[in-house]
Amino acid sequence: MSVRVIVADDQEIVRTGLVMILNAQPGIEVVGEAADGVSAVELARRVRPDVCLFDIRMPGMDGISATRALAGPGVVDPLAVVVITTFDLDEYVYSALRAGAKGFLLKDAGAVLLAQAVHAAADGDALIAPAVTARLLQAFAETGPSAPPAQPIDPLTDREEQVLASVARGRTNAEIAAELRITLSTVKSHIASLMTKLGVRNRVEIAMWAYETRRIHRR
Repeated sequence: MSVRVIVADDQEIVRTGLVMILNAQPGIEVVGEAADGVSAVELARRVRPDVCLFDIRMPGMDGISATRALAGPGVVDPLAVVVITTFDLDEYVYSALRAGAKGFLLKDAGAVLLAQAVHAAADGDALIAPAVTARLLQAFAETGPSAPPAQPIDPLTDREEQVLASVARGRTNAEIAAELRITLSTVKSHIASLMTKLGVRNRVEIAMWAYETRRIHRR
């Protein structure tokens, strides 16, 4: 079954290009388009796609506000949102992730990475463009979070600390399994345990928690 996607971007030529790229990818089908944030939220609530692909700068309601409306804290049945933008600005990325986005890509990411981000979001995972991952999280860790990060409800095991560090450095599950010489299912179990202990919703929030608590430092 194909991953059902809606695309929102106020520039028609960009939106058309994204739709063409996504429809050409195996297992992905675009089921709707919107030219502004308000229409995107209305469309998403009506269609209930597997993934929403939103630009950040849109009239009426920007992509971050639209993301928060569909996937933010307190949303009972959140949708998966991937934010895509031309602007490689840390504050945009951080705000998008805090709003509940499960991915962040630049518009020059290419078809392969775009498809990977959509599939990851549909599977409940998260993907950020490699070019911004570590820099973004480290930069905001240095300025400090807006509120003290919550402490885990139970202490992390040594193995969970290792998985935490790998996730924070942008490693995929397969890369973590290879690095730590454990199975893929074991990695997934540790990540699920981390989300429970840290009270977070995805691996992006795991990574942000790692940097905010200074578990990971700039090298």
